[in-house]
Amino acid sequence: MTASADAPFRVVFVCSGNICRSPMADVVFRHLADSSGLGSRVASSSAGTGDWHVGERADHRTLAALERLGYDGAAHRARQFQYADFERNDLVVALDRSHERVLRGWARDDDAADKITLLQSFVPDAETLDVPDPYYAGPPMFDEVLGMIESACRALFRQLEPAIRSAG
Repeated sequence: MTASADAPFRVVFVCSGNICRSPMADVVFRHLADSSGLGSRVASSSAGTGDWHVGERADHRTLAALERLGYDGAAHRARQFQYADFERNDLVVALDRSHERVLRGWARDDDAADKITLLQSFVPDAETLDVPDPYYAGPPMFDEVLGMIESACRALFRQLEPAIRSAG
């Protein structure tokens, strides 16, 4: 773990197009870090496995779901995951198993592969390891997905927080 006063712990959340699930996870995780007083010791970002939406804002339904719960995702701009993201980050968090498979295929060595995990794997007794893609659904599905992401991000942050605090 590299979290310290001069090298924050870095995490990137990855979904398909980087306009729905991974921006939600980034915004929620960033909120948790800031609210705990550890914002300066944590750097989070998000990316997509595909390049379809590079440069675009998050989906309007993503932004609306975030806003309904008091989060602000307005600054997000979609980008595609690059191999350098393995080097820049301590943890690469996939939102579903298809993203995990793609990321593992891109990992060039064990160090990169060892950084990959599923967000839902941090939820004890999770019903599924996949956060469903709400893109082809309506606003209620975006709210449901955001609820899953909040729960999983809280579980992830609880696991990381002691090490992040002690590294500072």
